[in-house]
Amino acid sequence: MNNANAVNNSVIRDIALAPEGHLKIDWVQAHMPVLNRIREQFEAEQPFKGLKVAISLHLEAKTAYLAKVVQAGGAQVTITGSNPLSTQDDVCAALVEDGITVFAKYDPEPEEYKQLLIQTLETKPDLIIDDGGDLISILHSERPDLRDQVRGGAEETTTGILRLKAMEKDGTLQFPMVAVNDAFCKYLFDNRYGTGQSVWDGINRTTNLVVAGKTVVVVGYGWCGKGVAMRAKGLGANVVVTEIDAIKGVEAYMDGFTVLPMSEAARIGDIFVTVTGNRDVIRGEHYDVMKNGAILSNAGHFDIEVNKPELEARSQGVRTVRKNIQEYKLKDGRSIYVLAEGRLVNLAAGDGHPAEIMDMTFALQAMSLKYVNEQYERIGKAVVNVPYELDEQVARFKLESLGISIDKLTAEQASYLDSWQEH
Repeated sequence: MNNANAVNNSVIRDIALAPEGHLKIDWVQAHMPVLNRIREQFEAEQPFKGLKVAISLHLEAKTAYLAKVVQAGGAQVTITGSNPLSTQDDVCAALVEDGITVFAKYDPEPEEYKQLLIQTLETKPDLIIDDGGDLISILHSERPDLRDQVRGGAEETTTGILRLKAMEKDGTLQFPMVAVNDAFCKYLFDNRYGTGQSVWDGINRTTNLVVAGKTVVVVGYGWCGKGVAMRAKGLGANVVVTEIDAIKGVEAYMDGFTVLPMSEAARIGDIFVTVTGNRDVIRGEHYDVMKNGAILSNAGHFDIEVNKPELEARSQGVRTVRKNIQEYKLKDGRSIYVLAEGRLVNLAAGDGHPAEIMDMTFALQAMSLKYVNEQYERIGKAVVNVPYELDEQVARFKLESLGISIDKLTAEQASYLDSWQEH
């Protein structure tokens, strides 16, 4: 193993993998025009000059380019993964060659994965970009000694924001965090179209099975669930949605999907996709009634949505039948298959969201980081939304990159909307 310690104290798999990583980063850069525009601004303005930034995201090419954009703004960047199976070793090596410190490897042992997160924080960052809240959680529990310098940060996903809001409610959050996931240009596009496409990219490339005609059970009908269900329908599946929220249940019904409780959906599903952010949404009693050959996958942040211990307890053996597919042979003779160990199927068994989608999300991340750096004293110890003007600016940059123009209000129209007296 080559840790590349001679370069910048990084811990990676092998620096010799860098050439392939550079090609991947070059490819996504060519398809991320919004982030390219922000990079030009950062290079001119140097908003992070003299600051240290720690990033924990799914460490693949699109994330790597975000790190390079932040670096172009003057930051000393350290990056780690946010999931053991989504890190790409060649991309890590390329970043090291580009002067970014990397603490990440594909599929480390759990103890090593945790240590890589801690090593990232030991650089004592001023600003943080997190995904799932792991860095923030460590700073507020195990290593509070490393948080004194932190001005604030930005959180990528629903799971992380839930954790942050719980901390804010308890009065334990010690610096401001921007809830990037709640921005329009994140959930409307990344969550819906990005997750919708990349989940099926991961499932299809992993299983090499047809989707048309099968019953797909989508567990959770938030923005990610909407995207997964929409793409499953497009592939010809019979789509069933399970929900705990009555309003979302009605929405799924109005969108043309069958809505059932999991106790019933478990009996008829061929492929299951969990997108809830909660634990044990597929568990023991569901395994007991599933079809022989049912396929389980997860698109939530943590690998707790499909309860693997309860599946193992019902199994007489487990074997890997294909890369990223484990067969659980139940004691009654049925087989249930789990994709990517129950981790994010679109990243652990694929390349994640399309570059054009992540262009908007990572533009929000970069701009939110600049915002929190400028406003952290005013914001205080709180979870805040991305300012609407930043959200809209990303959308305008996106439209401009597509060569699309939209209308503007006339003075009379603007006056009409602002007045209660005009008719």
